[in-house]
Amino acid sequence: MTTTVPTSVVASSISPRVLAFLAPRPRHSPLFHLFLSLGIFGLFLVAIVDSSFVPLPIPGITDIMLVLMAARHTTNWLILILVSSTGSAIGGYLSYQVGQRGGMAFLEKRVPSSIFKLVRDWMERHAILSVALPAILPPPMPLSPFILAAGALNMSRNKFLAAFIISRTARHAIAVGLGLYYGRPILRLWNRISAQYATPILIVMWTLIVLGCAFAFWQIYKTSRSVAAPHGFAPEGKTMA
Repeated sequence: MTTTVPTSVVASSISPRVLAFLAPRPRHSPLFHLFLSLGIFGLFLVAIVDSSFVPLPIPGITDIMLVLMAARHTTNWLILILVSSTGSAIGGYLSYQVGQRGGMAFLEKRVPSSIFKLVRDWMERHAILSVALPAILPPPMPLSPFILAAGALNMSRNKFLAAFIISRTARHAIAVGLGLYYGRPILRLWNRISAQYATPILIVMWTLIVLGCAFAFWQIYKTSRSVAAPHGFAPEGKTMA
């Protein structure tokens, strides 16, 4: 006579580690592997450009990378925040320097006239807040006009860096927290969205990321040289403590 052992009894006798190893692992789309393949160094470069005055053509890509990388639990969450915040600080400081060397004349050329006066008034009345809010709020909140204005209006470098780095770090911490606590649902949703159109999306995003980074670094280099030239723009406007 054959005795059938209930499945629940068998499962209870197996250690949780063995069950976790035997459990089917989620399959990830090529689009997901794109972000993983960029790694920490890719996150660092993207964070620099994303916080510069020549942002990437994909808004919030740093946040997307942080959420996905945190959801995988393969990299320590403190390292993710540290690397992304360091990259953002470098990108923001480069733009601040460009704005400071170029002055208000450079700012008028880089910022649309419809928002130029609003940015300038905000910077003159609420210096720290006008840097902190754009740095922590997600798209479509513009960031580069306020960073350039902080430099053009000679805002204190220490105050700018403190407000910018604290706000950017808080934003990155929120993104990492979302990845840690809602990782599985986020990964399932991401794979569901990208599964059908993974290949064309992959091609487009790789193209945009590579071209965007190359164009942004070239613009930063070219603009820095132009504003530092003897006949470049001279800093103008009020000096902010």
